Amino acid sequence: MSMRSTALALALLAGSTFSALAGEQYVDSSGYAVSGFDVVAYFDQEQTPIGTPQKAATRGKSAYTAEYNGAKWAFSTVANRDKFVADPEKYAPQFDGHCAYGVAKGGKVPANPNLWRIVDDKLFLNITKNVVTFWEEDVPGNISIATVNWNNLETKGSADSEIPQYDGPIGPADQ
Repeated sequence: MSMRSTALALALLAGSTFSALAGEQYVDSSGYAVSGFDVVAYFDQEQTPIGTPQKAATRGKSAYTAEYNGAKWAFSTVANRDKFVADPEKYAPQFDGHCAYGVAKGGKVPANPNLWRIVDDKLFLNITKNVVTFWEEDVPGNISIATVNWNNLETKGSADSEIPQYDGPIGPADQ
């Protein structure tokens, strides 16, 4: 990416006031957004450098839930649930929990809760480890493209397939 296009992408991101939560939230067979993982807990974890896998996400518990964007969300603690309820747009993943790179490529596909990255205090999820590699080649550029694409995608229905290549738990820790 050239210096000019990098600067343009960063300027677009800095001035962006889009809401990536206006469509239908992705919910898999667990019946929970983000497969029952605690979206607030992502913000408490130390991120790894680009090109290295993130630490595993924290599973929520069915005793600590909230409703938002037409979906049920699970949290690992009451405090995390309360933080989410106070400001759900801060914690909910962008693009209604769909794969960020998929949105950059023009579609809605599921996202793996363990393939995450926080950029500019926003949570982004991706679908497979291979996709993460492509997404991380140009994170600002992919976010910029996905943000533009989201305007046409947000009102379309949610992805209705399960997360491919995902062998982790689905649903809160106590299910």
